[in-house]
Amino acid sequence: MIIIGEKINGFIPSTLKAIESKDDAYIKGLAEKQSEYGASYIDVCAGTAPEIEHDTLEWLIGLVQETTETPLSIDSSDVQTILDMIPLAKRPGLINSVSGEGEKCDTLFPAIADTEWNVVALTCDDESGIPNDPKIKAKIASDIIAKADKYGVARERLFIDPLVTTLGANSEAFASFGDAVRLIKESYPEVHITSGLSNISYGLPYRRAINRVFLSLAMAAGMDSAIVDPTAEDMRAAIYATEVLVGRDPNCKHYLKAVRKNIIGANA
Repeated sequence: MIIIGEKINGFIPSTLKAIESKDDAYIKGLAEKQSEYGASYIDVCAGTAPEIEHDTLEWLIGLVQETTETPLSIDSSDVQTILDMIPLAKRPGLINSVSGEGEKCDTLFPAIADTEWNVVALTCDDESGIPNDPKIKAKIASDIIAKADKYGVARERLFIDPLVTTLGANSEAFASFGDAVRLIKESYPEVHITSGLSNISYGLPYRRAINRVFLSLAMAAGMDSAIVDPTAEDMRAAIYATEVLVGRDPNCKHYLKAVRKNIIGANA
């Protein structure tokens, strides 16, 4: 499972407070702990006003790279901001994100074609917005993959995010997401599938329970990456247990190793 550590994000109130107060130690602590608990990438999202996003991201990237060797996930809705941040990275990581909107793919794909950067691609576009129909989600994914092919970005470098919506507004949110995952993986088995887990539970009580079950069901549908808090033991346990159940951990090797090392099960 490819884990994108979600904690350094200005849309999280505690993190925003640290960003606004320029609390270096707090940000470094988030980076260190997420890396310690197995994050494949450390997501870095300013979550600030556009006029200070550039400087804030530069500061955050510097702090994370002073703390850990774990690659960055550079997170911004503005493609030019992402392109400005790439030279600051010590090693290729993950770009979060592009979509079918505007010229985002045509701007970013040529710039990373000859690099080792991976990229999250959201299944939204100018015509459909964020669709609920899984077939439309899959069609947008197909269009983005075609552009990646055109510019020489290997499919294995793509992390397709079918954009789960909140259950509070759409009772079919998971059904739509799961069907889209299966459609995309059937046509393009090489691509990765990722998701921001917390979107599905927005506005509901006891969100962790919904997020945890969503993670397991989405993995069973074919998702192999998630934007998640790797420091939360219940989420780590769900990942290891689901990998066993869906046949991605033969002989329970990784599960048993995680238990022995107290990565999971320490409080059982």
